[in-house]
Amino acid sequence: MKNLIVVFLFAGLSFGLSAQNDIQFGFQLSPTLSWLTTNDSKINANGPNLGLQLGMIGEFYFRENYSLATGIGFHFNAGGKLFYDQSIDTVQIWTEADIPGDNSYEGETDFKYSIQYVVIPIGLKLRTREFGYLKYYVEPRMALGIRTQSRGNILNDAAVDSEEDFDIQSAVNLINLSWGIGAGVEYTISSNTALVGGLVFQTGFTDVTTDKNTRIISNGRDREEDSKGKLNSLVLRLGVMF
Repeated sequence: MKNLIVVFLFAGLSFGLSAQNDIQFGFQLSPTLSWLTTNDSKINANGPNLGLQLGMIGEFYFRENYSLATGIGFHFNAGGKLFYDQSIDTVQIWTEADIPGDNSYEGETDFKYSIQYVVIPIGLKLRTREFGYLKYYVEPRMALGIRTQSRGNILNDAAVDSEEDFDIQSAVNLINLSWGIGAGVEYTISSNTALVGGLVFQTGFTDVTTDKNTRIISNGRDREEDSKGKLNSLVLRLGVMF
C-alpha cells in the first residue's frame, strides 16, 4: 500500500510539472457526512457528523481532459460518535481534558469527536469530452489532513452535560492521511466558467485517535486501549471553476 501511495504521488507531481498552459482555479462549498470506525469489536461507530468543506481548487492540465487536481481548504466538524459497548465495565479516556470527575465512564457510553482539519488533496482528474454542456469526470485522490481543532462530547453519562464540549486535542493525532475516489459532472456556463457537482468517498489509513492514557476494564481485566480509529467521509462536492 505504501509503495502504491509513493508511486501515485510522484506520478501526480511529474504530471503537474509537465503541465503547460491550461490551469483552472475554483472554489468549493461542499456538505459532508463523516463517521469514525475502529478495529476493536467493543468500540463501534454510533452516528455521523454533518460538516462542511470550504476551500480553493486548482487543476493543472497536462492533456486536454487529464489534470493534476489539488487545492487547500478546511473540513469543519469531521468525526463522529464512538460507542463503548456493554461488555466494558469502565473506560478511562480523555484524561487531559478538563472534564468534571475522574474521566472514568461505564460501558454503553458514547463519545462524540468534532474535529477541524486543514485539508490538502492531490488527485488525477479524468474527464470525458463535452456532451452538450456537460463533461463527466472521475478522480482518484489522496488527502493530507492537519488537525487544527478537536472538541468532544460525552453523550449519555449522568455526571456530564451532553451539551458541553471539551478540548480533546491531546486525544486526536495531528495528521490524518486518507485516500478515496470522486465522480461527478461539470456544467459549462461560459467559455471560462463551469459549475461542478459530484460525490467523493474518502477513507483514512492512519489512526485518528492517540489513545493517550486510555484504559479499559472488562471482566476485571485492566488493559491499555490501543485501537485504530479511522475517519471516513462522504462529500457532496459543489463548486465553480474559472
